[in-house]
Amino acid sequence: MIFITAKFRVLPEHADRFPEITREFTEATRAEPGCLWFDWSRSLDDSTEYVLVEAFRDGEAGAAHVQSAHFKQAQQTLPPYLAATPRIVNATIPQDDWSELGEMAVPERG
Repeated sequence: MIFITAKFRVLPEHADRFPEITREFTEATRAEPGCLWFDWSRSLDDSTEYVLVEAFRDGEAGAAHVQSAHFKQAQQTLPPYLAATPRIVNATIPQDDWSELGEMAVPERG
């Protein structure tokens, strides 16, 4: 899968509304057949920073994402709300879902 994490620094006056600002883009991306997940989180340390964790089935699905109409629209509509160019980590990894964090295994609860 293609695994991507991106940090978005949002202008302070838009930070509280950023989930709504990105809602249409998020919903359209999650509906893509090759999208495994597309999840936003807000930093606990910096209220103007949002972290996007996303994954796509393979390179073909990732390419379809960046060529989609909603991605092209987001390229136009999101930058005016941002304080800086987003930073990204992008890697291809040989799995198709989250792995368990064995070091913090939770025993079966019954």
